[in-house]
Amino acid sequence: MDVKIEKIVNKLDLLPHPEGGFYKETYRSGGVIPKETLGHEFSGARNYCTAIYFLLTSNNFSAFHRIKQDEIWHFYTGSSLYVHVIDPNGLYTKYTVGTNFEKGEQPQLLVPAGCWFASSVKDDSSYSLVGCTVSPGFDFNDFELAKREDLIAAYPDYKDVITQFTRI
Repeated sequence: MDVKIEKIVNKLDLLPHPEGGFYKETYRSGGVIPKETLGHEFSGARNYCTAIYFLLTSNNFSAFHRIKQDEIWHFYTGSSLYVHVIDPNGLYTKYTVGTNFEKGEQPQLLVPAGCWFASSVKDDSSYSLVGCTVSPGFDFNDFELAKREDLIAAYPDYKDVITQFTRI
């Protein structure tokens, strides 16, 4: 691991994330939304909101996955980050999260609940440090890692990008 990246991982006490990269939960609200208020897709109560640091390196990617909540991405430092999104209607969009406003980058991005999404670092030999805020709060029961074969069957027009950003 690059010395600068290792320093960030150690300083922020980041852990490996199941979808790729490193993370640390930085906030979990004390307030809880009861299950009956959330609807049938949730298996139980959820905190109002959660937030994490997320660090991704250019020699890795965050694999396609989806969650049942909205997720807001916040850019902090390093290379800009591509976020690849397939919405429930089957529309693929590649967003760039960063601060090069002249090139259309944005420092925040909302990925709506139920979208499949993956991410990758824009520049070679670099990293992206971002934050992700989820509401209602994140719970691994709401996390689904995509299976390449199933995602390609559902969205065959995006076979190349799905193949590139899935592991199983």
